[in-house]
Amino acid sequence: MDAYLLDWLNLLLRWVHVITVIAWIGSSFYFVFLDNNLLKPNSPDLLEKGVDGAMWAVHGGGFYNPQKYMVAPKKIHTKLHWFYWESYSSWLTGFALFTVLYLWNASTYLIDKSLMDWSPAMAISAALAFLVAFWFVYDTVCRLFGFKKNGELIVAGLMLCVVAFASWLACQLFAGRAAFLLVGAMIATAMSANVFVWIIPGQRKVVAAMTSGEKYDAMSLAIHGKRGKQRSVHNTYFTLPVIFAMLSNHYSFLYTHPQRWLLLFVLMFAGALIRQFFVQRHGFHLGRAKNPWPFAAVGVALIVAVIVAMAPWGSSGSKATAGAAPTQVVPYAQVQAIVAQRCLSCHGEQVQMKNIRLDSVSHMKLNAQNIYQQVSVTQQMPMNNATGITPEERQAVASWYLAGAKFD
Repeated sequence: MDAYLLDWLNLLLRWVHVITVIAWIGSSFYFVFLDNNLLKPNSPDLLEKGVDGAMWAVHGGGFYNPQKYMVAPKKIHTKLHWFYWESYSSWLTGFALFTVLYLWNASTYLIDKSLMDWSPAMAISAALAFLVAFWFVYDTVCRLFGFKKNGELIVAGLMLCVVAFASWLACQLFAGRAAFLLVGAMIATAMSANVFVWIIPGQRKVVAAMTSGEKYDAMSLAIHGKRGKQRSVHNTYFTLPVIFAMLSNHYSFLYTHPQRWLLLFVLMFAGALIRQFFVQRHGFHLGRAKNPWPFAAVGVALIVAVIVAMAPWGSSGSKATAGAAPTQVVPYAQVQAIVAQRCLSCHGEQVQMKNIRLDSVSHMKLNAQNIYQQVSVTQQMPMNNATGITPEERQAVASWYLAGAKFD
């Protein structure tokens, strides 16, 4: 019953997390698009009000005319909408899902004893340290170099080095899936911290000055808008790398690769380059930016290079032959022995992870295809190969299934 309820909690948390992430990324992408399409108005009434940029858009059968004020307008006539709960909800639901999936079951999903044989408490502490440490390193780099000459290039270069090191370190300490997720989570934590620590507090100070009824110095408040814009732009570059890290941990051919840290870093970097293309292309159409196509070209080239480099050219390993015709006749008794030794600790009478039992012929018949897919094709099970299944045993399961999965 506990495993059943945990599965439902996993599903519902994942559902809510995806919904909130869509809301956050959607609003983030929209405002970046908006900033890159605003034009300096010529209308005297807009200039007198302090409008720095405006645009016209049509959507859903109506016309919209968003306007942007530098620092702040003289007066806000209607309710002011704040964009922050999308960020906070994304982080809270994501951390809750991370807790349920990985921290709560650290010995199964977080720890790979072939990499680091440590206690669940130590592994959990190290995982949480990743989230905190990355934020402090990133924030310090931004504060030291962000507003200096060529500061953004310096920040970008340093953070690429930091992310590369974090990717390598995570893959040395944690199980493959957990390592990929943790790298994405640490960047996502920095994104949400940008909103919580700098963007929203800065905007609140500007609003407080506007509504105080006292005279204020607009120039002294400009730093809040400048810093908020800086961190918001960083967040949009982080978006595609984070999404890739979160999705890629479902693909064992990535997180089980000997150079998995390098694959993770290169593909996240490719995502950042492709995001740069989308950020700049609107500015290019308006004559504000250089041609952004090289960013997309390099990003796509990196992805293609990884695909080619990983391709099993001429490989005779079990993954390459899992879908081929069986080369030997494997009796059910042999498969049953493999399952009993490697699988029943999680899928037997006492424990049924994912509500799957494999301790009888009827249960084996019901799950034969799933066994073949998880053990021989994707090789995701046993989780982190905790029970030490061998390549030969994986191939034996594949041969048995492809020969018709006979039970006599």
